[in-house]
Amino acid sequence: MLTAAQVLAENNFGDTRTGGLAGPMGLFLILLLATATILLIRNMNARLRRLPDRFPQQSAPTDPTRADAAVVDPTDGTGGRDSSTPAPNGHQQHLNG
Repeated sequence: MLTAAQVLAENNFGDTRTGGLAGPMGLFLILLLATATILLIRNMNARLRRLPDRFPQQSAPTDPTRADAAVVDPTDGTGGRDSSTPAPNGHQQHLNG
């Protein structure tokens, strides 16, 4: 009678030395993934280059009671700057302007 340890230890995978397909198949998959990654990066770079440098400003919200009406776009260069808050690295930000 077989014990549970003997059943689990038994090689049920057959002869693993014949064929030898795992190495070449692994290389093929790595090359395929690398090629797909390179093509995706090139595609995204081309799409980013086609974007305009600046997007047109959106119209101001008509309802001043809305919660998002006070949100300031940090990239437009017109928002107030507060250099008293620490930067993410723990140092003070010194902005000229």
